[in-house]
Amino acid sequence: MIKLSRIEKIYDTPSGKVHALKGIDLHIARGEIYGIIGLSGAGKSTLVRCINMLERPTAGEVIVDGQDMMKLNEAELRAARKNIGMIFQHFNLLSSATVYENIAFPLTLSNTPAAEINKKVAPLLELVGLKDKASQYPAQLSGGQKQRVGIARALASNPKILLCDEATSALDPQTTKSILDLIKVINQNLALTVVVITHEMQVIKEICDKVAVISDGVIAERGSVLEVFTNPQHAITKEFISVLLSNQLPAAFRGNEISPVKTEGSLLLLRLIFLGERADDPVLAQMIRNCTGVECTMLFGNLDEIHGVPFGRFIIGLSGEETAIQGALNFLGGKDVRVEIIGYVKRNSV
Repeated sequence: MIKLSRIEKIYDTPSGKVHALKGIDLHIARGEIYGIIGLSGAGKSTLVRCINMLERPTAGEVIVDGQDMMKLNEAELRAARKNIGMIFQHFNLLSSATVYENIAFPLTLSNTPAAEINKKVAPLLELVGLKDKASQYPAQLSGGQKQRVGIARALASNPKILLCDEATSALDPQTTKSILDLIKVINQNLALTVVVITHEMQVIKEICDKVAVISDGVIAERGSVLEVFTNPQHAITKEFISVLLSNQLPAAFRGNEISPVKTEGSLLLLRLIFLGERADDPVLAQMIRNCTGVECTMLFGNLDEIHGVPFGRFIIGLSGEETAIQGALNFLGGKDVRVEIIGYVKRNSV
């Protein structure tokens, strides 16, 4: 549906050239909700604006629904953009227009007859839950309601793609969830391809099928949300995920030196990740029964779910003779569990 190849974007500024995007390759399949996450200034908003050519890449290829956007003239580009809706962080509504008029605005610009406009706007008001707000003005709406108007306006031209540029960043958590739920419904009911730009990993976790992590103008990591959440490879990805899934040591060990070799009085700390049905399996109980001479201490644990797939994260401490500990590691290695060895750490003295 969307294919970006070798995308470069260089800005000329008074202080010199700024290389915002550096050879980006990205493929987004039809019907996916694809998340692009990065820190401020990483290039994520520039990247999404290259999709609808609000930013023209300095080099590269932008293919959207089979069309090479870089080769279109202005008239052809205006026509192509009708298939690409966009919603923004700050809503960008017309303050002097009613909710109905804001939603109808793209249709009015294209000289759509009034009767035809009403046929399109009325169902959109119903879809976004604003049927009773049609005659109100933006100043009379909450932030969540304003964003719903923005979403309805973006859908007015029956697009195939919806671009969401930090669409929930100005909203409180409860309103954010309702907007994300609405985007999921739109994706499913209208078969839209959705691209979500955000700096919040919770947004990615809630609705996205796949994610690309952008850092300093390059894609640092990409994959399914489940894969990236449970097995992050890049430091920036781990940083984003740590907001939701802390990688800190338990308080009793925090601040102490981590050693790769056993020291007197230390425990070998392991971080374990269980996926799917294994999240409920009694693997640790089996290990304790099968591995004599090793003691297991549960230090941290939580269960969560991504797209209906359960996953568990645990930190355990193993003590005993090195041969016994190695036997426990071998046992875990034979199970469907991801094992990360943190190292040997002593408890804090009380």
